[in-house]
Amino acid sequence: MEIPAPTVRERQEVPVTGWELPAVGFDERDEIGRLLKAARDRDASDLLIVAGSPAMIRINGALSPTGDPLTEEETRTLCGDILPRERRQILSDTGSVDFAFTRPGLGRFRCNLHRQRGSWAAAIRLLPKSPPGFEELNLPPVLDRIVALNHGLVLVTGPTGSGKSTTLASMLSQILEQRRLHAITIEDPVEYEHSSSLSLVEHVEVGRDAATFPKALRAALRQDPDVLLVGEMRDPESIAMAITAAETGHLVLSTLHTGDVAQSINRIVDSFPPEQIETVRTQLSISLAAVLSQHLIPRIDGEGRVPAVEIMFATDAVRNMIRSGKIEQLRSQVGMEKRNGSIPLDHSLASLVQRKLISENDARLRARNPLELDALLIP
Repeated sequence: MEIPAPTVRERQEVPVTGWELPAVGFDERDEIGRLLKAARDRDASDLLIVAGSPAMIRINGALSPTGDPLTEEETRTLCGDILPRERRQILSDTGSVDFAFTRPGLGRFRCNLHRQRGSWAAAIRLLPKSPPGFEELNLPPVLDRIVALNHGLVLVTGPTGSGKSTTLASMLSQILEQRRLHAITIEDPVEYEHSSSLSLVEHVEVGRDAATFPKALRAALRQDPDVLLVGEMRDPESIAMAITAAETGHLVLSTLHTGDVAQSINRIVDSFPPEQIETVRTQLSISLAAVLSQHLIPRIDGEGRVPAVEIMFATDAVRNMIRSGKIEQLRSQVGMEKRNGSIPLDHSLASLVQRKLISENDARLRARNPLELDALLIP
């Protein structure tokens, strides 16, 4: 009897009784290697594998099929070829598992393997072979101010697929190249394996090296770090510990799935019960150093996508707004803080249009205020 596919909530709670797990590493033809190579050769960002459909690769945000529709057996074989043995139990218990893997000659990949409609599916993100620099990513030079920070909380935010983890990795890579310090990354899974001739860097993978993000953070704070990279702040305990770490002299880099600077602050504050909100706002106003919110826009030449960014540095005015709960005013405050390095999103979009990197139409689709964008584009 076929077991009905559980809901998203049930994925976290119901063991996968009766499901046939993918066998590990038995595909002698290495079809997954062929697909990964095809995706890498075409500069794709993602490879999606679902039974009943062709393998899909995402190029510049759009999906493109490759090959014939996959059978359930083919899908199970492809998934089994990349599934680490130590992650099989998690997959069995929850029906979904995240991990990263490396293929010689092809680089490193991040994968979510999950069940759907009685079969298995995979979403594979292609990672750059090494973290790209700010110039390669078309990020503004003002980010050099962020990597020069000694302490404080730095947030990189944006929707799924906006390049947050790549920007975060680029920041850490710049820091490791320029300074002598101890950095600890806490991720699920570890995406980039950093190295440095100047610094000491450790990579902690949640689910393998630590049970949870809060436990990993708590342990890391006892290990004399200068810099902490937290892949994502997913719960109030992790957020509270990250804020405390930043408040007590550490540089903390992390991400949030939010669309702009105000949403980012609200997401943090709203994670806590009402009786704690005032305290959290006060702590955040002290510890916050900068927020970078980014969106990927298609390049006008069709050669990939480029980030449009909104950057807010925590000035005295910004800290006062956070402390007093005037968070919605942060959107307009960013425009008033340009002299201090902050960049409104519409200014970033206008700059990309003027540099002939994106079209005016795509810029307007992302603009906070299309009329202001039009004014910025007047010669």
